[in-house]
Amino acid sequence: MTEIDVDHQINAVQRTLGTRTIEAGEAHVVTITQTYDTDRDDLWDAVTNIERIPRWLMPITGELEPGGSYQLHGNASGKVLTCDPPKNFTATWEFAGNVSWIDVTVEGVDADRARLVIEHIAVVGDEMSLQFGPGAVGIGWDSMVLGLALHLATGESIDPGFGEQWVTTPGGRRFLALSNEAWYEQNVAAGADPAQARAAADRCLAAYLGEA
Repeated sequence: MTEIDVDHQINAVQRTLGTRTIEAGEAHVVTITQTYDTDRDDLWDAVTNIERIPRWLMPITGELEPGGSYQLHGNASGKVLTCDPPKNFTATWEFAGNVSWIDVTVEGVDADRARLVIEHIAVVGDEMSLQFGPGAVGIGWDSMVLGLALHLATGESIDPGFGEQWVTTPGGRRFLALSNEAWYEQNVAAGADPAQARAAADRCLAAYLGEA
């Protein structure tokens, strides 16, 4: 099984919470950022090439162009809204009856490094966030950017079943717990009541660990 430096990956990611006003109303924004040792064009290709996405995420079908629809196998579906290669794309994120949005930006840091910024935007009051806090989507994105980090570091494909197996190991469970704690801390820093934030984080981690 691939060796994963849990502490390194947790610390390599920046996590923030914010708000913005969108057409549907007030929204909260979960932002996750990681810088990779590759150039901007390669990072853009990794996150937009329908033949490459399954190498680090999961199988995907559809048409990845404005107006096209996509389906991540066993996960979210949606519609591509905008695309500005090699910089940015936006899409809807439809999962478990909820509709939210993603805004994905690729930035060149220097010739050999590039930064990925993922904003997940959901209307304030959505059921998932109320019950589980920002970790509901934040832990998922932490897991996804970990898969991308492994792919970019090795050039190899990550078996789709690897993640499911790994999160049952002590290291995988620790990764989920540390990600959950980081999102809890961001929730409190953003103004959430600490007791309510802790209860939501506890429910979130239990769900990810299959203990709910």
